[in-house]
Amino acid sequence: MAKERSGPTMADVAREAGVALGTVSRVVNGEQVGEEFREKVNAAIQQLGYQYNTSGRALRTDRTNTIALIIPNTINPYFALLVNHINIALEKRNYRMMLCFSEYDRDREAEFIRMARQNRVDGIIALSYNPRLEIPEGIPFVTIDRFFSSSVPCVAADNFGGGRLAAVKLKELGCTRVAFMRIGSTITNEPSKRRDGFISACVELNLPFDQIALEDGQPYEEFVKFLIRNTAKGKLAFDGLFVGTDSLAWQIIQTLKQMGIRVPEDVQVIGFDGIRMFGDQEPVLSTIVQPAQEIAETCVSMVLSGHMSNVPSLVCLPVAYAAGGTTRE
Repeated sequence: MAKERSGPTMADVAREAGVALGTVSRVVNGEQVGEEFREKVNAAIQQLGYQYNTSGRALRTDRTNTIALIIPNTINPYFALLVNHINIALEKRNYRMMLCFSEYDRDREAEFIRMARQNRVDGIIALSYNPRLEIPEGIPFVTIDRFFSSSVPCVAADNFGGGRLAAVKLKELGCTRVAFMRIGSTITNEPSKRRDGFISACVELNLPFDQIALEDGQPYEEFVKFLIRNTAKGKLAFDGLFVGTDSLAWQIIQTLKQMGIRVPEDVQVIGFDGIRMFGDQEPVLSTIVQPAQEIAETCVSMVLSGHMSNVPSLVCLPVAYAAGGTTRE
Protein backbone atom coordinates (compact mmCIF):
# COMPACT_ATOMS: atom_id res chain seq x y z
CA MET A 1 0.00 0.00 0.00
CA ALA A 2 1.42 3.38 -1.01
CA LYS A 3 2.37 5.73 1.80
CA GLU A 4 0.01 8.69 2.03
CA ARG A 5 1.69 12.04 1.59
CA SER A 6 1.28 14.27 4.62
CA GLY A 7 1.47 17.54 2.69
CA PRO A 8 3.42 19.57 0.15
CA THR A 9 7.19 19.31 0.25
CA MET A 10 9.95 21.83 -0.32
CA ALA A 11 10.36 20.37 -3.81
CA ASP A 12 6.68 21.09 -4.50
CA VAL A 13 7.23 24.70 -3.45
CA ALA A 14 10.24 24.97 -5.77
CA ARG A 15 8.20 23.68 -8.74
CA GLU A 16 5.28 26.01 -7.96
CA ALA A 17 7.59 29.04 -7.63
CA GLY A 18 9.72 28.10 -10.62
CA VAL A 19 12.96 28.33 -8.64
CA ALA A 20 15.71 25.98 -7.53
CA LEU A 21 15.26 23.84 -4.42
CA GLY A 22 18.22 25.61 -2.82
CA THR A 23 16.46 28.97 -3.23
CA VAL A 24 13.44 27.65 -1.32
CA SER A 25 15.75 26.35 1.39
CA ARG A 26 17.44 29.74 1.76
CA VAL A 27 14.09 31.56 1.99
CA VAL A 28 12.72 29.09 4.53
CA ASN A 29 15.85 29.40 6.64
CA GLY A 30 15.88 33.20 6.53
CA GLU A 31 19.07 33.42 4.49
CA GLN A 32 19.97 36.16 1.99
CA VAL A 33 18.14 35.89 -1.32
CA GLY A 34 16.88 38.31 -3.96
CA GLU A 35 13.57 39.99 -3.14
CA GLU A 36 11.96 38.75 -6.37
CA PHE A 37 12.79 35.12 -5.53
CA ARG A 38 11.67 35.60 -1.93
CA GLU A 39 8.28 36.87 -3.07
CA LYS A 40 7.85 33.95 -5.49
CA VAL A 41 8.71 31.38 -2.81
CA ASN A 42 6.48 32.97 -0.19
CA ALA A 43 3.59 33.10 -2.67
CA ALA A 44 4.09 29.40 -3.46
CA ILE A 45 4.25 28.52 0.24
CA GLN A 46 0.95 30.29 0.80
CA GLN A 47 -0.64 28.78 -2.31
CA LEU A 48 0.32 25.20 -1.36
CA GLY A 49 -0.07 25.55 2.39
CA TYR A 50 3.48 24.32 2.92
CA GLN A 51 4.56 24.08 6.56
CA TYR A 52 8.14 23.60 7.67
CA ASN A 53 9.35 22.07 10.90
CA THR A 54 10.82 24.95 12.86
CA SER A 55 11.92 22.83 15.83
CA GLY A 56 13.72 20.38 13.57
CA ARG A 57 15.38 23.22 11.71
CA ALA A 58 16.49 24.77 15.00
CA LEU A 59 18.20 21.53 15.98
CA ARG A 60 19.94 21.30 12.62
CA THR A 61 20.99 24.93 12.26
CA ASP A 62 21.08 26.13 15.89
CA ARG A 63 18.69 28.90 14.83
CA THR A 64 15.07 29.49 15.84
CA ASN A 65 14.29 32.29 13.35
CA THR A 66 12.98 34.34 16.27
CA ILE A 67 14.02 37.86 17.25
CA ALA A 68 13.05 39.37 20.60
CA LEU A 69 11.87 43.00 20.61
CA ILE A 70 11.94 44.76 23.98
CA ILE A 71 9.99 48.01 23.96
CA PRO A 72 8.26 50.07 26.69
CA ASN A 73 4.69 49.66 25.38
CA THR A 74 2.43 50.16 22.38
CA ILE A 75 0.27 52.81 24.04
CA ASN A 76 2.70 55.38 22.67
CA PRO A 77 1.77 55.66 18.96
CA TYR A 78 5.40 55.96 17.88
CA PHE A 79 6.34 52.75 19.72
CA ALA A 80 3.35 51.02 18.11
CA LEU A 81 4.55 52.17 14.68
CA LEU A 82 8.02 50.76 15.31
CA VAL A 83 6.58 47.41 16.42
CA ASN A 84 4.50 47.22 13.26
CA HIS A 85 7.40 47.96 10.92
CA ILE A 86 9.84 45.65 12.76
CA ASN A 87 7.32 42.81 12.58
CA ILE A 88 6.84 43.39 8.83
CA ALA A 89 10.62 43.50 8.26
CA LEU A 90 11.05 40.21 10.14
CA GLU A 91 8.17 38.47 8.38
CA LYS A 92 9.66 39.37 4.99
CA ARG A 93 12.71 37.38 6.07
CA ASN A 94 10.66 34.49 7.50
CA TYR A 95 11.45 35.44 11.08
CA ARG A 96 9.08 35.69 14.02
CA MET A 97 8.98 38.39 16.68
CA MET A 98 8.94 37.73 20.41
CA LEU A 99 7.33 40.94 21.70
CA CYS A 100 8.22 42.04 25.23
CA PHE A 101 6.70 45.12 26.94
CA SER A 102 9.02 46.50 29.62
CA GLU A 103 6.70 49.30 30.86
CA TYR A 104 9.99 51.09 31.75
CA ASP A 105 10.61 48.44 34.46
CA ARG A 106 14.30 47.51 34.72
CA ASP A 107 13.60 44.16 36.37
CA ARG A 108 11.16 43.23 33.60
CA GLU A 109 13.79 44.07 30.99
CA ALA A 110 16.35 41.84 32.70
CA GLU A 111 13.80 39.03 32.93
CA PHE A 112 12.93 39.37 29.25
CA ILE A 113 16.59 39.08 28.31
CA ARG A 114 16.88 35.91 30.41
CA MET A 115 13.73 34.55 28.74
CA ALA A 116 15.12 35.41 25.30
CA ARG A 117 18.29 33.47 26.07
CA GLN A 118 16.30 30.47 27.32
CA ASN A 119 14.23 30.48 24.13
CA ARG A 120 17.44 30.65 22.08
CA VAL A 121 16.40 33.66 20.04
CA ASP A 122 18.66 34.63 17.16
CA GLY A 123 18.93 38.25 18.28
CA ILE A 124 17.47 41.04 20.39
CA ILE A 125 16.31 44.54 19.40
CA ALA A 126 15.70 46.81 22.38
CA LEU A 127 14.46 50.32 23.07
CA SER A 128 15.58 50.71 26.67
CA TYR A 129 15.97 53.56 29.14
CA ASN A 130 17.70 51.35 31.72
CA PRO A 131 21.15 52.80 32.56
CA ARG A 132 22.24 49.46 34.02
CA LEU A 133 20.96 47.18 31.29
CA GLU A 134 23.32 44.21 30.90
CA ILE A 135 23.90 43.29 27.28
CA PRO A 136 24.04 39.49 26.96
CA GLU A 137 27.09 37.90 25.39
CA GLY A 138 26.76 35.65 22.38
CA ILE A 139 23.46 37.08 21.11
CA PRO A 140 23.33 39.77 18.38
CA PHE A 141 21.95 42.89 20.08
CA VAL A 142 20.80 46.15 18.46
CA THR A 143 19.42 49.14 20.34
CA ILE A 144 17.13 51.96 19.26
CA ASP A 145 17.85 55.53 20.42
CA ARG A 146 20.38 54.46 23.04
CA PHE A 147 24.14 54.14 22.60
CA PHE A 148 25.64 51.59 25.00
CA SER A 149 29.10 50.89 23.59
CA SER A 150 30.99 50.61 20.32
CA SER A 151 30.27 46.86 20.31
CA VAL A 152 26.48 47.33 20.51
CA PRO A 153 25.03 48.95 17.37
CA CYS A 154 22.51 51.75 17.88
CA VAL A 155 19.96 52.89 15.29
CA ALA A 156 18.34 56.30 15.66
CA ALA A 157 16.84 59.19 13.79
CA ASP A 158 19.01 62.27 13.35
CA ASN A 159 17.77 63.91 16.55
CA PHE A 160 20.32 66.74 16.48
CA GLY A 161 19.42 67.53 12.89
CA GLY A 162 15.74 67.34 13.78
CA GLY A 163 16.17 69.91 16.53
CA ARG A 164 17.97 72.22 14.13
CA LEU A 165 15.26 71.72 11.52
CA ALA A 166 12.55 72.71 14.03
CA ALA A 167 14.35 75.99 14.86
CA VAL A 168 14.96 76.80 11.21
CA LYS A 169 11.34 76.12 10.32
CA LEU A 170 9.99 78.29 13.18
CA LYS A 171 12.30 81.10 12.05
CA GLU A 172 11.12 80.72 8.44
CA LEU A 173 7.51 80.90 9.63
CA GLY A 174 8.14 84.27 11.25
CA CYS A 175 8.75 83.38 14.89
CA THR A 176 10.80 85.93 16.83
CA ARG A 177 11.07 84.27 20.23
CA VAL A 178 10.83 80.54 20.83
CA ALA A 179 11.00 77.94 23.58
CA PHE A 180 11.95 74.27 23.88
CA MET A 181 9.90 71.94 26.11
CA ARG A 182 10.76 68.34 26.92
CA ILE A 183 10.32 65.56 29.45
CA GLY A 184 12.62 62.57 29.29
CA SER A 185 15.13 60.22 30.81
CA THR A 186 18.16 61.49 32.73
CA ILE A 187 20.42 59.04 30.90
CA THR A 188 22.32 60.16 27.84
CA ASN A 189 20.50 58.98 24.74
CA GLU A 190 19.96 60.05 21.17
CA PRO A 191 16.63 61.92 21.79
CA SER A 192 18.52 64.19 24.21
CA LYS A 193 20.21 65.68 21.17
CA ARG A 194 16.95 67.29 20.01
CA ARG A 195 17.50 70.11 22.47
CA ASP A 196 21.17 70.47 21.52
CA GLY A 197 20.29 70.79 17.84
CA PHE A 198 17.50 73.29 18.55
CA ILE A 199 19.69 75.51 20.73
CA SER A 200 22.56 75.31 18.22
CA ALA A 201 20.32 76.57 15.43
CA CYS A 202 18.72 79.28 17.59
CA VAL A 203 22.15 80.67 18.44
CA GLU A 204 23.23 80.52 14.80
CA LEU A 205 20.01 82.25 13.67
CA ASN A 206 20.11 84.88 16.45
CA LEU A 207 16.68 83.60 17.50
CA PRO A 208 15.95 84.33 21.20
CA PHE A 209 14.93 81.19 23.09
CA ASP A 210 14.03 79.76 26.49
CA GLN A 211 13.72 76.16 27.61
CA ILE A 212 12.28 73.81 30.19
CA ALA A 213 13.36 70.17 30.40
CA LEU A 214 11.81 67.90 33.01
CA GLU A 215 13.00 64.48 34.10
CA ASP A 216 10.77 61.41 33.90
CA GLY A 217 8.51 61.37 36.92
CA GLN A 218 8.30 65.12 37.37
CA PRO A 219 4.72 66.43 37.23
CA TYR A 220 3.26 67.91 34.06
CA GLU A 221 2.14 70.89 36.15
CA GLU A 222 5.71 72.25 35.89
CA PHE A 223 5.03 72.93 32.21
CA VAL A 224 1.80 74.71 33.11
CA LYS A 225 3.67 76.91 35.60
CA PHE A 226 6.31 77.68 32.95
CA LEU A 227 3.65 78.81 30.47
CA ILE A 228 1.83 80.91 33.08
CA ARG A 229 5.08 82.59 34.16
CA ASN A 230 5.67 83.55 30.55
CA THR A 231 2.18 84.94 29.94
CA ALA A 232 1.15 88.56 30.50
CA LYS A 233 -2.24 90.06 29.76
CA GLY A 234 -3.27 86.91 27.91
CA LYS A 235 -0.22 87.00 25.61
CA LEU A 236 2.46 84.34 25.65
CA ALA A 237 6.05 85.58 25.57
CA PHE A 238 6.84 83.07 22.80
CA ASP A 239 5.41 82.85 19.32
CA GLY A 240 7.01 79.47 18.60
CA LEU A 241 7.39 76.23 20.59
CA PHE A 242 9.42 73.13 19.83
CA VAL A 243 8.27 70.22 21.99
CA GLY A 244 10.33 67.04 22.42
CA THR A 245 7.60 64.58 21.39
CA ASP A 246 4.28 64.77 19.59
CA SER A 247 2.49 63.29 22.61
CA LEU A 248 3.77 66.05 24.90
CA ALA A 249 3.12 68.69 22.23
CA TRP A 250 -0.53 67.61 22.08
CA GLN A 251 -0.83 68.06 25.86
CA ILE A 252 0.83 71.48 25.66
CA ILE A 253 -1.61 72.56 22.94
CA GLN A 254 -4.59 71.58 25.12
CA THR A 255 -3.14 73.63 28.00
CA LEU A 256 -2.64 76.63 25.71
CA LYS A 257 -6.25 76.41 24.58
CA GLN A 258 -7.41 76.41 28.21
CA MET A 259 -5.33 79.56 28.75
CA GLY A 260 -7.05 81.23 25.81
CA ILE A 261 -3.93 81.13 23.64
CA ARG A 262 -4.60 80.12 20.02
CA VAL A 263 -2.54 77.66 18.02
CA PRO A 264 -1.21 78.54 15.46
CA GLU A 265 -2.52 82.11 15.43
CA ASP A 266 -0.81 83.20 18.67
CA VAL A 267 1.90 80.56 18.94
CA GLN A 268 3.14 77.98 16.44
CA VAL A 269 3.99 74.50 17.72
CA ILE A 270 6.25 71.79 16.28
CA GLY A 271 6.54 68.34 17.85
CA PHE A 272 8.81 65.38 17.15
CA ASP A 273 8.03 61.80 16.03
CA GLY A 274 5.64 62.05 13.08
CA ILE A 275 2.55 60.54 14.72
CA ARG A 276 -0.39 60.34 12.32
CA MET A 277 -4.13 60.23 12.89
CA PHE A 278 -5.45 56.65 12.88
CA GLY A 279 -1.89 55.51 12.26
CA ASP A 280 -1.61 56.30 8.55
CA GLN A 281 -3.40 59.55 7.79
CA GLU A 282 -2.34 63.20 8.21
CA PRO A 283 -0.01 64.25 11.09
CA VAL A 284 -1.75 65.07 14.36
CA LEU A 285 0.30 68.30 14.46
CA SER A 286 3.25 69.94 12.72
CA THR A 287 6.16 67.66 13.47
CA ILE A 288 9.67 66.41 12.80
CA VAL A 289 9.07 62.97 11.31
CA GLN A 290 11.18 60.01 12.41
CA PRO A 291 11.71 57.44 9.62
CA ALA A 292 10.14 54.55 11.55
CA GLN A 293 10.10 52.12 8.62
CA GLU A 294 13.76 52.78 7.80
CA ILE A 295 14.73 52.46 11.47
CA ALA A 296 12.94 49.10 11.64
CA GLU A 297 14.52 47.80 8.41
CA THR A 298 17.98 48.89 9.56
CA CYS A 299 17.60 47.25 12.99
CA VAL A 300 16.44 43.96 11.45
CA SER A 301 19.17 43.95 8.80
CA MET A 302 21.85 44.60 11.42
CA VAL A 303 20.64 42.05 13.97
CA LEU A 304 20.46 39.38 11.24
CA SER A 305 23.75 40.33 9.56
CA GLY A 306 25.73 37.64 11.33
CA HIS A 307 28.74 39.97 11.45
CA MET A 308 28.07 42.36 14.31
CA SER A 309 31.72 43.38 14.46
CA ASN A 310 31.44 44.82 10.94
CA VAL A 311 28.42 47.07 11.51
CA PRO A 312 28.73 50.72 12.60
CA SER A 313 28.21 51.52 16.29
CA LEU A 314 25.74 54.32 15.50
CA VAL A 315 23.48 54.77 12.49
CA CYS A 316 21.59 58.09 12.24
CA LEU A 317 18.80 58.23 9.68
CA PRO A 318 17.48 61.50 8.21
CA VAL A 319 14.31 63.17 9.48
CA ALA A 320 11.84 65.44 7.69
CA TYR A 321 9.39 68.19 8.54
CA ALA A 322 5.63 67.71 8.03
CA ALA A 323 3.02 70.44 8.47
CA GLY A 324 0.06 69.42 10.57
CA GLY A 325 -2.01 72.50 11.27
CA THR A 326 -0.19 73.85 14.31
CA THR A 327 2.05 76.11 12.23
CA ARG A 328 1.14 78.90 9.79
CA GLU A 329 2.22 77.49 6.42
